[in-house]
Amino acid sequence: MEKSVLDWVVLVLVIVGGLNWGLMAINRGWNVVESLLGAWPILVQIVYGLVGLAALYMIYMTFKD
Repeated sequence: MEKSVLDWVVLVLVIVGGLNWGLMAINRGWNVVESLLGAWPILVQIVYGLVGLAALYMIYMTFKD
């Protein structure tokens, strides 16, 4: 099955979220998303929201069939 653009975007967002959490655990709270977007708190919230929606989409796609 060919992956759509949405599937690729979701995959990237979930990977970014997972790596961010892993780095926070390893480096005692170093948050890559906040380090990159800290000057724009609304963008940080948007990224977190998109990562959460991406995770829900992946759950849906996993159990869809």
